[in-house]
Formats: sequence, structure tokens, C-alpha cells
Amino acid sequence: MHMDPVLPTMVGTIFLMLLVGGVLKFLGQPQIIAYLLAGVLIGPHGLALISDAELIHRLGALGVVLLLFFVGMEVVPEKLKSRWRIPVVGTLLQIIFCFLPVAAIGVMFDWSWARIALLTFVVSLSSSAVVIRLLQDRNELSTGFGQDMLGVLLVQDLLVIPMLIVIGLFGGQQVDMHSLSMQLIGVVLMGGLLIWIFSGRQMKLPFGEHIRSDHELQVFAALAICFGLALLTGVLELSTALGAFIGGMLVSAARETQWVHHKLETFKVVFVALFFLAVGMSVDLDFVAKHWWQVSLVVVAVFIVGTLVNGLILRGLGYAWRESFYGGAVLAQIGEFSFVLAAVGLQAAIITNSGYQLALSVISLSLLLGPIWISLGRVCFRPVIEDA
Repeated sequence: MHMDPVLPTMVGTIFLMLLVGGVLKFLGQPQIIAYLLAGVLIGPHGLALISDAELIHRLGALGVVLLLFFVGMEVVPEKLKSRWRIPVVGTLLQIIFCFLPVAAIGVMFDWSWARIALLTFVVSLSSSAVVIRLLQDRNELSTGFGQDMLGVLLVQDLLVIPMLIVIGLFGGQQVDMHSLSMQLIGVVLMGGLLIWIFSGRQMKLPFGEHIRSDHELQVFAALAICFGLALLTGVLELSTALGAFIGGMLVSAARETQWVHHKLETFKVVFVALFFLAVGMSVDLDFVAKHWWQVSLVVVAVFIVGTLVNGLILRGLGYAWRESFYGGAVLAQIGEFSFVLAAVGLQAAIITNSGYQLALSVISLSLLLGPIWISLGRVCFRPVIEDA
């Protein structure tokens, strides 16, 4: 009897995730860490159970799209409208204050301004997938604090586009006018949708009554909304996760979210787990072992400086001390879009291949250790998170 050679790998991966997840659950740690550690173990630099990391990465990217779709359904526009100051002002201050220490180090080691700008952008972005999942697990996403963190992440994602343009200009690359035009069209279109959603008008989905009575159609209708808007923003050369996020907000505005949550929850769990597996698989253990002191120094600096900078900014914007530094810990790890910025920096010859590998290692370890750092921040600062 023929057996698919992929089957043993799948079974081994699932059992490994169950084993690691059970141990971490006993220790009171989130499942995200189990996914990341399992990815390190089964990846090409670990036990090499899975060698096609690109396939896992693509499946994981779908998980992030689904995750942001669900988050969009949980957004309360009234809260975001009333709390715009912290996401907008806080994010801009974060980039400025990240630039200062990076520039100081860059001047010391004679870096180009292009490299200083690139590294500033890389370390100033936080992980939407890690932060949102942890806030959801702790029932903090719907609070005023959670909405502020979500707003900061949304503003950061929107700023990726000008960051990419700046990196391209620093690298001597000409701005692709076609791409820029598509992105501007996308920004106008998505901005118009957001304005319509925030206006408070209720949307009625086409054939909503028929879809609600057919369980099979519900699955495909929900997937069509999620991936349809993700495809639209992807075609317009924006973030696919941004499109899924706005799709979730549209469904929420239609007041038809109950069946969507029920029908897609399993899809979300599987694909989000694949995303974090892909992150773990991207950690090059050989490079980390060879340059462990450099990688360790940068990762520690990222967490400490990120927590201090974000904590002081939140304190200046009105948060209490404990909540400020807990928020600083929440935003301290480096985000998924930093992988994209680092790749563009390598393509533009702003960083060398060795610098690129260092950036990948630091970003991956930051995502891997981020949940632990956030948990430590919650234990140390003991914030009082209340709904707004």
C-alpha cells in the first residue's frame, strides 16, 4: 500500500507541537512559543524534518491574513476615533526616538545614512501577529489599552509604504511610478472604506439572509470577503493583511460576524500556527551559534531600548507608569514587515549578506522571545488594564 512520504513529517510535526505545547501550557506560557520552538526544531537548521520552508512561509502568510481579518471584526471604530492621539503621535515619536540611538551607533561605526535609516525602520516596527494574539489570549484586545496597541500597529503597517520608498531612494533606486500610482490608488480606496466604516453607517451584505441559512455557503462567503479584499490590496501593492483587516471591519459593520467567527475559527488556528512555525524555521542556528555574542547583544538592546522608549512615550501621552512600561514591553519585539525591509535593504546594497543574516536572526529571535518578554513585563509591572 502506497503511503505519501509527507504523512510521517506531518504526524511528527503535530506530535512535536503537542508535546512542546503541553509543556509550555503547564508552565503557563502562550501557545505561540510552542509554535515557534517547534519551527526551530523541525526546520532545515534543526532536525530538518521539513526542508521546504518557502511553502510553510506561504501558508503562514495566509494565517496572518485570517488573523487580521478576525481582529478587524473586533475593532470598535468609536474607540479608535476617540483614541487617535496615542497611535498617531506615539508611532511617530517611536520612530524618532529609535532613530537617535541607531544614529549614534551608526556614527560610531561609520555607517552610511542609508543603513541608519534602514535599521531605524526595521527596529521601529512591532509584530502584529504576536501582539494581537497575546492580547486576545488575555482578553485585553477589547480594552482601551488593547485598542491603543492595535491603533499603533495599524499606523505602523501604513507607514511601511513610505519606508520602502525611502529605502529605495537611499539605495539609488528610481521610484517605480507604476507601483507608486497603484499604491496611491490603494491608499485612497482603503482610506475611503475606512472613512465610510467610521461614519457609523450599517452595511448589509448581498444575499446575507440566504447565506445565513446555508452552512456551506457561510464558509466560502467568509473566505471570499477575507481573501477578496486581501487580494485587492495585494494587487494595489499594499499589505494583504491590511486588506483582510479592513474586510473584517466591513463584516463587523454589517453586524453579521457571529457565523463568520464560528465557521473560520479552525482555519485561523491552523494557519496562524503555520506562520509561527515558518518564523521558527527561518532561524539559522549555525549563524546564531557563530555570531552568538553579536546576535545576543542586539536582541537584548532591542528589548530593553524598545521597552524604555515606548514606555516613556506612553507615559508622556497620559498612561500610568505600570501600564506605560507594560505597553513598552508589548511593542518591544520586531515585526514581520521588518523581514521585507531587510530584504529590500539587501537588494539595494545598503547592507551586506552578512548584515542581512544578522537582521534575520535578530528579527526571528525577537519574535521567538517576544511572548516571554511580554509575559515578564506583565509580571514585573502588574498593569491594571480596564475597559475604556
